[in-house]
Amino acid sequence: MGASHTLENNTEKEAGKVLAPSIKTIAVIGAGQMGHGIAQVLAYQAARSVIVQDVNQEALGKAAKGIEASLSKFVSKDLLTEVEKTAVLSRICFEPNLASLPPVDLVVEAIVENETVKKSLFQSLDAQMPPHTILASNTSSISITRLAAATKRPEQVVGMHFMNPVPLMKLVELIRGAQTSDTTYATVQQLATAAGKTTVVSRDFPGFISNRVLMPLLNEAIFALYEGVASAEDIDTVMKLGMNHPMGPLTLADFIGLDTVLAIMNVLYEGFADPRFRPCPLLKQYVDAGYLGKKSGRGFFVYG
Repeated sequence: MGASHTLENNTEKEAGKVLAPSIKTIAVIGAGQMGHGIAQVLAYQAARSVIVQDVNQEALGKAAKGIEASLSKFVSKDLLTEVEKTAVLSRICFEPNLASLPPVDLVVEAIVENETVKKSLFQSLDAQMPPHTILASNTSSISITRLAAATKRPEQVVGMHFMNPVPLMKLVELIRGAQTSDTTYATVQQLATAAGKTTVVSRDFPGFISNRVLMPLLNEAIFALYEGVASAEDIDTVMKLGMNHPMGPLTLADFIGLDTVLAIMNVLYEGFADPRFRPCPLLKQYVDAGYLGKKSGRGFFVYG
């Protein structure tokens, strides 16, 4: 990649605001639905150079096709020209080997929602990347403070929780760990704004804002199904037509992935030691059965 990999060492304050260094080059680790969506937004709206890294070559191929298809939709709606689309695609490259990543200004981790796996990755990135690099996690529930503690740069570790689907959803939830610096926060906040996102900031508590509120709602809908209160269809219809939700909670759980919903509920349950966050037994059973939602073809509903 031809872009510079250096950051201005500017941590001064002006008019009470931190002057954030500019981010020119970015690596996104993980080429799944979230990862390639993040890469697209940062290359398109924020016009940054992005490397997508994943050990799975098939996942990289799907990511490349997914980004191209998504941008083509923007072209068909006259939101993007073919020339602009080509320019966006030229800013994205793909890399299967983590050790081959060049120095970048920011790394956004978007891998499996597993703390042990994430910590191992952050340790590797900490050793590999230059001192100025910011390490961000797209985690939806795991402690940023604990991820930061796996590195020698905890002040440069932050949460950047994008919403799915990333190209369409306007929100980025920023999470400050115990040692996240003002400069690190200001830098990622300005990048998210450049990408056309609205940001909110959360302290580092289990589930942050979004999933502390959302996941118990989904879990309660699963309990209603488990206890025979109503059918899955009727539970979803109540929330769509009665509460004006765009998607029913059981459909949303299927869309997120029931394994991910269970993982986040476990984080909340263990983090707060509060029975109100106890995952529904039916949720556990479905995950054990491999009914993971839309991605597996079956969850609370069946998908073609």
